[in-house]
Amino acid sequence: MRQNKILSSVKDENLVEKRRNQMIKGAITLFKEKGFHRTTTREIAKESGFSIGTLYEYIRTKEDVLFLVCDAIYQQVRERLEAAIDLKKPSVDNLENVIRSYFELMDDMQEEVIILYQEVKSMKKETREYVLQKERDMVGMLEEVIVSCVPADLAKQDVKLLANNIFVQGQMWGFRRWMLQKQFTLDEYIKRQTHYFMQALAIHKNTNDRRIDDGTSATV
Repeated sequence: MRQNKILSSVKDENLVEKRRNQMIKGAITLFKEKGFHRTTTREIAKESGFSIGTLYEYIRTKEDVLFLVCDAIYQQVRERLEAAIDLKKPSVDNLENVIRSYFELMDDMQEEVIILYQEVKSMKKETREYVLQKERDMVGMLEEVIVSCVPADLAKQDVKLLANNIFVQGQMWGFRRWMLQKQFTLDEYIKRQTHYFMQALAIHKNTNDRRIDDGTSATV
């Protein structure tokens, strides 16, 4: 994993993973309260349960901690999506289950996702590009599900756009919670958004069917 490139003076990999997981948990708590810039490494060490000296045995800079937090968030998203995806039984129902699972995860991780988008700009270019690639990978997983589960001849561009729409609409539940969560329950939000996604696919299929009947083909 990319986080192994973060320098550590400790050679015990299990201990490194344990300590860094403590840092991630402590840092998320502090970043929620104060943001990345106002949080000090001393505070992160204290929240994590060890001294500032111990902290610097496992990382070199505060940005290292931010990277670990972002990496952990995306890992959770990937694991949840992988658990929901069943490409051996592709169906529209499977796609709907993936959408629900992803939206429920975004509800569970609202604070973490907001931290991610607020603070990714604080990263150096190389680290920021790595984190953004993680996001592209997540969208790619949704693209694969759409292609496998939807019985329609979708253009590549349409697949990419639909996957990005699902990805962003899930995150919007947290970004605009000040309004959305006063108007909808999570279940209502998921059902309405899924309805719109499926409606778009149905319109696309009907358009394709008409083109076939007319002797024309869809533009790919």
